[in-house]
Parts: sequence; C-alpha cells; structure tokens
Amino acid sequence: MSQTPKSRVVSAVLTKDLRIEARSRVVTNQVLPFAGLIMIMFAFALDNDDVLQRVAGGLIWLATIFSLFVIVQRSFAIDTSDSALDSLRVAGIDLSAVFLGKAIALTLQLIALDVVLIAAAFLLYQVHVSAGGLVLLVTCVICATTGLGFVGTLYGGLTAGTTGRETLLPLLLLPVVAPVLIAATRATEAAFGSGGAATSEGWAWVGLLTIFAAVFGIGGSLAFGPLIDE
Repeated sequence: MSQTPKSRVVSAVLTKDLRIEARSRVVTNQVLPFAGLIMIMFAFALDNDDVLQRVAGGLIWLATIFSLFVIVQRSFAIDTSDSALDSLRVAGIDLSAVFLGKAIALTLQLIALDVVLIAAAFLLYQVHVSAGGLVLLVTCVICATTGLGFVGTLYGGLTAGTTGRETLLPLLLLPVVAPVLIAATRATEAAFGSGGAATSEGWAWVGLLTIFAAVFGIGGSLAFGPLIDE
C-alpha cells in the first residue's frame, strides 16, 4: 500500500479543522465574545487612557493565550470523541503531517482572533501605530501565533484523552508560552510606541518569537507521533 503524500495529509487535516470551525462557529460564537469581554473588562477596570495605552499590548496577548486553551481543547475533543487520531495512527498516516495541518489551522484561527483584538485595542484603548510599527505588528502577530499554534497542538496532543484535560492543559501550557507572552507584548508595545518605546526595539523580540516557533515546529513534528502512540 502506498503511503499518502505528506502534503495531502497536511491539506486534508487543515481543511477538516477549518470546516469544523466554519460549521460549529466556536471561535465566532464563543472565543471572540470571551476575548472581547476580557478587553472590555480591563478598559473599565483601569479606566485611564494613559495606562490602557501602555498595557494594550499585554492585554491583547493575554486574551489570545486564554482563547488558545479553548480552541485547542475544542479541536482535540472532536478528534478524541470519535477516535480519529487512533484511526489515523492505525492507518499508518504520517502523524507529523497531522501535527502540521492542525497547527496551521490553529494559527489561522489565532490570526483572525488577533485582528479583532487589535481592532478592539484601537477602539477601546486609543492606541496608534506608524507605518513602520504596522509592519512590526503584522510580523509579530504572524510569528507569535505560529509559535502558539505549534505548542498548542503539541500539548493538545499530549493531553488528548487524559482525565481532567480541561485543567491539565492550562497548567502544562502556561509556563511554556510565557516567552511568547513576554516577547509578543514587548514587540506590540514597540509597534504602538507605548511608553516612548521605539519601533526598532521590537525586532529583537520578533527574533525570539521566530526561534520559539522554529523550535516547537521542528520538535513538535518529531514528538507528536510518539505522544499520540502513548
């Protein structure tokens, strides 16, 4: 029996996850209102334009990471409920391709979420961005969400099917994504010019985000299969 090409598996898994989201609308009906509520609550809690402008970057990425847990748990709950991952393993499908497909789907959903959150920051927190800051911001979003997509998929596979995965996933994932939270926040603050930060200061943090994404992209591709097998 010939093995299915890796690119076809990646495309099939990616399409499947996005179709499930399009039909269930979990991101639209649950994640977006949840993330938006976080942004609104902080706007009322802090109630100071200067403070809000300084912390806007951190609030965007806190909301993104909290939303990450919901999206990852939903994605793997569907796969484990009908033993889809077990079926793929038994069929001899390359699980690294499954990892990449799910990670890309998760990344695309996070990018869509961040577009809305950044728009909310402009509206609620009155932040501003220059042309150079916009390039930095877009690059930061792509690199950070890619890293979160890889690590979220890896740890989602690790906790899939385990008892209490709803609480186990955040406990395992929060310490790991701390570098993304810090680096993405600093890069976003530089893009917004928060606290007088220069745009050029953000590119070093984007470099850290790129390294994080590369490490978990490669590591996840190698480790996802063994984790699912166990």
